This record gives sequence, structure tokens and C-alpha cells, in this order.
Amino acid sequence: MGIPTRVGADATRPRQLLPRLSKDQLFLASYMAEAMMKHVNGGLAEKFGPVFDPTAVVAEPVPPVVTENGHELKHKTAEKEIVLGKNVHASCFSVTEPEADDEFTGDKEAYMAGVLARYRKTLMERTKHHLVVLTGVIVSGYPYNLDFDYGALAQLQHFSINNLGDPFIESNYGVHSRQFEVGVLDWFARLWELENNEYWGYITNCGTEGNLHGILVGREVFPDGILYASRESHYSVFKAARMYRMECVKVDCLISGEIDCADFKAKLLQNKDKPAIINVNIGTTVKGAVDDLDLVIQTLEESGFTQDRFYIHCDGALFGLMMPFVKKAPKVSFKKPIGSVSVSGHKFVGCPMPCGVQITRMEHINVLSSNVEYLASRDATIMGSRNGHAPIFLWYTLNRKGYKGFQKEVQKCLRNAHYLKDRLLDAGISAMLNELSSTVVFERPQDEEFVRRWQLACQGNIAHVVVMPNVTIDKLDDFLNELIENRSTWYEDGKRQPPCIAADIGSENCVCAAHK
Repeated sequence: MGIPTRVGADATRPRQLLPRLSKDQLFLASYMAEAMMKHVNGGLAEKFGPVFDPTAVVAEPVPPVVTENGHELKHKTAEKEIVLGKNVHASCFSVTEPEADDEFTGDKEAYMAGVLARYRKTLMERTKHHLVVLTGVIVSGYPYNLDFDYGALAQLQHFSINNLGDPFIESNYGVHSRQFEVGVLDWFARLWELENNEYWGYITNCGTEGNLHGILVGREVFPDGILYASRESHYSVFKAARMYRMECVKVDCLISGEIDCADFKAKLLQNKDKPAIINVNIGTTVKGAVDDLDLVIQTLEESGFTQDRFYIHCDGALFGLMMPFVKKAPKVSFKKPIGSVSVSGHKFVGCPMPCGVQITRMEHINVLSSNVEYLASRDATIMGSRNGHAPIFLWYTLNRKGYKGFQKEVQKCLRNAHYLKDRLLDAGISAMLNELSSTVVFERPQDEEFVRRWQLACQGNIAHVVVMPNVTIDKLDDFLNELIENRSTWYEDGKRQPPCIAADIGSENCVCAAHK
């Protein structure tokens, strides 16, 4: 393989950013590094695009360990202080001004290339402990499916694609992807059993936006309605209540994290004079619990709420796309009296940018929709301007996998989640897995560096791992083996014992000293 012809001229050095290197030297160094990476990774570098320095890693500081009387406690959980209104960024890449006569060449260009290379290297290092298949270590507490390859779409990244306004009405802005967006929406409408002429929806920027929109529709349908949500609902539900100045009633949960319909009924009966707007969780954030939609509807009816006095929004951020393929799962369908469903696109589907899908009934959307003259369109969305690339990525994945492809991935996730839960229990680690979930809950690791390294999501004494489609048994074993090895050192002196988490996961799942 010959060295490509060099282009450009030698450059001057702006403000001591890097040692002086000629353009020839920079070009040759870049070429040699690329060749080395292709050799070391067996061609993996080609998948990542431009070359980077394999030794350059941007170090991320580990939260400080807790101390007592000035002595470091290595295995004690360190809690990072968060102060509202204070910038807590640990580092930044400064923006440096070019000299007045500085041409965009030479050392300045090399400086920026170096920053980006180190950033890419950092992403690769952090991805080793996330849900990805490139490195063999893939556990994380955050539910993102990073098993994707969108190389075919690279040709579209040069365009500013903006889906302004209503997806079903053309606007004056011509660089859009509405044809892809509507195709994706039709696919989800079929999944949730709603005819094309009976639904309205759009591709959101994230799952939170889907919740904000669904609850807003409920509020507009019932302006004096009360919002009911279980205590383990996603924080965006309570954010919506604050934003819309809605009265919000928090409902207790069962130990599984599922809504407690006995408490729900009691609180409904306290407010029989006002309509009910209900958030139903199709997979809670921490425990992956799925609220029983049929039981929620039954509870409403038993409490005297007819279908013209309640609105149900289903938050299916992660499991909303999984539940249709689980036989025993409560079915989410618009054949039932629900008002809207939202899912995230960057979670189970697997998109490289946050996005989501929001579907509601056509009859409800007129209360939100308004004409926008300068767009020559209407708008009923939250954000107005929307990422036009996201629908294309979703469309591409749905076409590649289809219903059968997602069904296979769901079965794999559930099977591997059961494997992880069983191995944790076999190792003497308290763990729980809800029947309809791929979220495995277990005792929180006692070393904050371990938590950070594996990007675990923690709450109190528990942590969780969300098993996604690209997770294999071998990769779960890597995580388990490291956890077991580290755990043996956390409790080796006998002074500390594994925490009892029976209150979080039930005594039948807790294997602490008191519940063995």
C-alpha cells in the first residue's frame, strides 16, 4: 500500500499549542499511526474512520474516596456532592482564538485533530464498559443498545435535515425527512393496533419529550384533571406536572416496582369529582417493572371513572418495544382505552442520537395543533424544529430487523438477563429480576470507582444492569468475574457485611446474613 500524495504547505505554529512539526511530519505520523492501528486491531480502525493516537487518553477524574479522621476508606461508597447552580464539569476543551493572519493549516489544525483523536479514544475506553460489541466487555446500568452499524447513512450527514412542524403536512422548508418519519410512525401504529387514519404522532428528541407530550395531551383533554403516577415513574413525569402546573398524586408501588392498584384505587376515590390522567409504566427506570395496564383500567372502572373521564399515557421508553414480543406481558394496544404511547429510539432500537416515538389518537391532537403561517404548516409538537436525521436512522433499523428480528432480540435479552440473575445469586449476591424485564437489580457495589468504571446506575443500596440485544453470555461473565473478585476484597476484613436489600427487592431475593 503506497503512501497517498501529501497536500498543503508547511505551517507556522500558533501560540505554542504543539511542538513545531512540518506538514510532512504530521502527515507521515498520521499515516503510520493509522497503519499501526489497522495492524493491531485487525482492521478495526477502518470502522472508526480517521486515525487516532492509541496512547492518548483523556483522563476522567474518579470521585474522591470518603475519609474518616483523615484516613482513606478504599472500599466505602463515595458520594459526589452536587451543588445546584455550580458548574461541576471536571474538565473542558478550551476554544482558542486563531491569530489574525492564521490560516487554518499546520499546527492549529493538528491541535484540533489531536483533541478530537483523544476524545475518540476516551469514547472507546468508556464504551468498553458499555453495551457494545467491539471490545468484549459490555455491561452498563444505562439502557442503550450500541450494537448498530449505520455506515450506509454517512452520505446524508452533510445535509441539515429539519422536520419542522407537523409530520403529515408539508412546510416551506424543503430539506426534510418526513417521508421516513411517517413510515416509522405507521410501523409503530401497526404495532400498537391503531389505524393510519386514527393516529397522530411524531419523532421526538428523546423519551422525556414523549412523556411531556403525552401528559400535555391528557391535560388539554382534561384541563382540570389530576395526574396519577407511581412513585417509581421516570422523573420526567413529575417534571411534566411541574411544567404544566398540574396537581399530581404519587401512588405507592409493590416491591417489584409495579404500581400498587389498591393504593391507586384509594386515591382515585378521594378525587372522584375530577378526571384522571394516568401515567402507566411499561418498564420502570430502576427495576424494569411493568404496570398491569388491564388492572389499571379495571381499577378506574371500579372506582366509577368512565372512559370519557380518564386519559392514559403509557411510558414505554425501553420496554415499550419489547413487550409486544413477550407472550405473558400485558398488551399495550389502542384497542384499549389509552390515549398515547411513547418509546425511546436510542434504547432498544439502537440509534446513535437520542430520539423517540410518540403516538396519540387523532381525535386528541386538535386541542394542541395550531397554524404557523411562515411554515405554511401546522404544529402540535413540543420542540418545533426536530432532528431530521433520527427518522432515517429509525427507518433503516426497522427495515433491517422487522418484527421478527426484534422478537429474536427480546428473547435473547430475557434469556441472558435470567442467566445474569442466577449467577449473581449463585455467587451469594442479592439480586432480583422482574418476570417481564431484562433489568437485573442487585446490591450496590461498595467501590465508587468500580461503579464508575462499569457505568452502573445506582439508587440507595441497589444497582442495576440492563441487558440489551448485543450482550452475550461471555461478556456477562467478564462483568461477573470482575464483580466477584472485587467484592471479595470489600468484605475481606470481616468488619463490614454485604447490605440487606430486602426492602428493595424482597426477602426472597436477598441473600444477606439475615436472609440466607
